[in-house]
Amino acid sequence: MTATQQSIASVRIAAAAADRLKAGDIAAYDVTVPVAITEIMLVVTASNERQVLAVAQEIEKDLYLKDGHREPLAREGLEEAQWVLLDFGDFVVHVMHEDAREFYALDRLWGDCPSIDLELPEHPDDDADAAVSDGDRAEATAPDAHAE
Repeated sequence: MTATQQSIASVRIAAAAADRLKAGDIAAYDVTVPVAITEIMLVVTASNERQVLAVAQEIEKDLYLKDGHREPLAREGLEEAQWVLLDFGDFVVHVMHEDAREFYALDRLWGDCPSIDLELPEHPDDDADAAVSDGDRAEATAPDAHAE
C-alpha cells in the first residue's frame, strides 16, 4: 500500500508553504508500510525558533485556504519552537530547528521508506552562490591595483 494521491497533493501544498518561507532540507516519506496510523511524514528545517513558528503557521494557513479548510487534528511543540508537530491524520508535518533535526535524525529513521517528489521549484540563486569559486571571491574583493 502507498500514500494516496490526495495525501500527496496536501503534502505538496505544505512543502510549498515551507519552501516559500525559506525552510530547508524539505523531505517527505511514504510511511504507509512501517506506520499504520499515517501515510506521509513531511520534515522541514528552520534556522531559528521564530522561523519554526512562522513556517508551521504558513503551512496551516495554506492547507486551510488551498485544501478544503483542512486543519490539524493536533499541534505539539509551539511553546518551545524547537520541533513543531502538526498532525493532519493522513500525514504529519515536522517543522524542526536545525539542532533538533540533527539530534533526532528523523531522516535516518525513515530513510528506508520511499521518498515523495514534492515538485518544489529549483532555487538558482542557491546554486549560483555555491558555484562561485574561492578564486573568484578573492578577485572580486581584492583592492583595485590602479586605485590611488
